[in-house]
Amino acid sequence: MREQRAKVAEMEKKLEAVLRDFEYRAREVVGAVQDRAASLKLSKDAERRISRLRREFKEQFDSAVVAHKTGADSGDPHALPGAVGNVSEGDTVKLKSLGRAALIRRRIDDQNFEVELGGGKMTMRVPRADIAEVLARAGASPVEAARARGIQVKVAEDAAPPSEINVIGENVDEATRRVEKFLDRAFLAGLPRVRIVHGSGMGVLRKALRQYLQQHPQVASVAEPPQNEGGAGATVVELRI
Repeated sequence: MREQRAKVAEMEKKLEAVLRDFEYRAREVVGAVQDRAASLKLSKDAERRISRLRREFKEQFDSAVVAHKTGADSGDPHALPGAVGNVSEGDTVKLKSLGRAALIRRRIDDQNFEVELGGGKMTMRVPRADIAEVLARAGASPVEAARARGIQVKVAEDAAPPSEINVIGENVDEATRRVEKFLDRAFLAGLPRVRIVHGSGMGVLRKALRQYLQQHPQVASVAEPPQNEGGAGATVVELRI
């Protein structure tokens, strides 16, 4: 009975990893589908994505069950479906549970890591199974990190990206999407500092954007500029270089 309980507990742990992986990938697909549906109305593409996701989940689930029942994964510390294998200190990874980027601070053991979020404002322990992918290896430049993820990056010598963006009059969702793309371009270009002009108004947009910026993995600090440079109507962002 003790042996059976141990096997059941082990099986539950593996299936939990499968489900967590499925949930993360489902959120990724739903987000992509919603963005595309809003602009291109590609419902057939959404159906294909979801069908593929269901098929991949079933394959992972079946392989976990078969491996456990046959004992093929006995003693294998990496027998977790979807778990990322090579993770090192200093890598930037994406977490399934939060859907956010985090920095690997140290390796606790083979299956657990201590990660840093929000520019060092929060640290937490995560299992290997919660790591969806490695976004950038330790020491990689912004351009190398983007190319490692399959993004085609062309660096133009004579086309410097803007260091300021104006989102006055936009709602929170629109402004956040534009700011996110703006920060990605600035980070890839190696800009140390950018300025976001959002206006004062009732302060709703300013508060929402600053909260978003404080949690952004590429942002080192967020500050309000002097009155002669915009004051409460703008935000100055120092980027991690």
